[in-house]
Amino acid sequence: MKVLVINGSPHRHGCTDRALQEVERTLADLGIETERIEAGNKDIRGCIGCNFCREHGRCVFNDIVNECAPKFAEADGVVIGSPVYYAGANGQLLAMLDRLFYSTSTTVAKTMKVGAAVLSSRRAGSTSAFDEINKYFTISAMPIVSSTYWNEVHGFTAEDVEKDLEGLQTMRNLARNMAFMIKAFAMAKADGGFPQQERASFTSFHTE
Repeated sequence: MKVLVINGSPHRHGCTDRALQEVERTLADLGIETERIEAGNKDIRGCIGCNFCREHGRCVFNDIVNECAPKFAEADGVVIGSPVYYAGANGQLLAMLDRLFYSTSTTVAKTMKVGAAVLSSRRAGSTSAFDEINKYFTISAMPIVSSTYWNEVHGFTAEDVEKDLEGLQTMRNLARNMAFMIKAFAMAKADGGFPQQERASFTSFHTE
């Protein structure tokens, strides 16, 4: 069983990284493998709605998104971490997620693949960024992993995060809940399969 961890911070050893480390260590203790992708320091452009992916099964821009897609397909869960900028997630990360989720709409089975957002902020804005990332999961039939508080840590540096004992506790509980859900869903799938997903209807409204 495996979890894909995406770090959307441009700082390799910053606050978001420290939070993700706590998740990764706890998952490892519970027998869940993790793989990290550093996305926050990459040059990532946004989706242009060209629908190249619909015909070719991959994004027209051959960068980290196409590199990430097969890892996303193999994973049983995904943890997406981001710093908070102006009450939102890192723009490069959002550009990546737009393209990753859209370009894999028909190639990666996301139903019951669990997802979790992890945010780091100095003081505030994290809950709106948290909501921003969670929407990628809810549109994809991916259950969201919760914890004992919102999945966030606070601090200006990684050293500050060390002092956020409740934030680190939240990360550990998040990992425990994620491991439980992954294992429970695997048992349910083996027993009777995942819920059927209807996809036939695609309603667009036009004004005359």
